[in-house]
This record gives sequence, C-alpha cells and structure tokens, in this order.
Amino acid sequence: MIEENPYEDRFDRTFAFIDLSGFTSFTDLWGDKAAVEVLDDFRSLVRTVASRKGIRIAKWLGDGAMLVAVEPETATEAIMEMQESMVSSDAPLELRAGLASGPVLLVDGEDYLGRAVNMAARLCDRAVPGEVLATSSMITSLMVNTPSTPIGKLDLKGFKESVEIVRLTLSEKN
Repeated sequence: MIEENPYEDRFDRTFAFIDLSGFTSFTDLWGDKAAVEVLDDFRSLVRTVASRKGIRIAKWLGDGAMLVAVEPETATEAIMEMQESMVSSDAPLELRAGLASGPVLLVDGEDYLGRAVNMAARLCDRAVPGEVLATSSMITSLMVNTPSTPIGKLDLKGFKESVEIVRLTLSEKN
C-alpha cells in the first residue's frame, strides 16, 4: 500500500497579519465602548479593501486579522491601501503589518499551515506602530507603486536562520 504524502498538496499563497498597535492601552484608557468603535471602523476598512482586492480575511484576531492572497502584489496593495487610509484618517491607533509568501497546506478546509504563515505573523509582531515589514523574497517587479527599503536580516522567533526583510512605505504621491 502506497501512503499519500500530505505535503504534495502545497500551494503558494501570500499572508498578511495586521494589528492595531496600542489597542490594549487604548481600551484601558478610553473604555470598551470607544474600543469597539475603533475596532468597528478598522474591521469595516479591512472588509472593504479585502473585498475590492479579492483577498480573503482568513480570521479575525481580536484587534487584528490574518489575510490570504493568491498573489503577493494584491496582498501588498491591500495592506498599503489600509495603511494609507489609517494614516490619512483620524484613527487614534496605527496599523502594523507583516507579509510573507510561500507554499502552504490547507488544513481542515479553512486554516493554513506553513512557513509563510508563521513568518508573516512574526513580522507583524516585530513591526513598530505604523510599520509594514515583508520578506525581501516576496517583492516582485510588479510592485512598482510600493517603495521598499531593505533593513537586513532579522532573527525571528522559531526560525533557525535569519530572514532578509524590507520595510514597505507609502509612495510619495500618497
């Protein structure tokens, strides 16, 4: 009997983890009602942009979310649009994000397992308020409207080797 290899069914996806920086402190200072209002505005923005860009909100994570895209360009455009909207609005909190691409497994038809998922989450954790970090390997020539600055190799929790990272910035026209 030949055993099936569960890793043969991998497919490439791009993951973005986004988070409202300072949400816990904001809630403590301003109360639950103000926090829910901020969260509602944030989730509305994420839903609107994700829907327009054709990316999936895989799950809500309290004051953050995990997003999944087929193409790195689409995920990057969506995150940068969210970032621009947050910067130009009167939002009391800043967005931070991490992006990574790579082969993953779909588990139980709704969850993803793979290096790219973990890396995107770790990059979001490392990002400071207002910062978008991505692996340098996911930057493509199609991302002409998203300037990036190399910031070197970072050691990320749980990864044996350092990862080459870039900081994505809003274009000058924004």
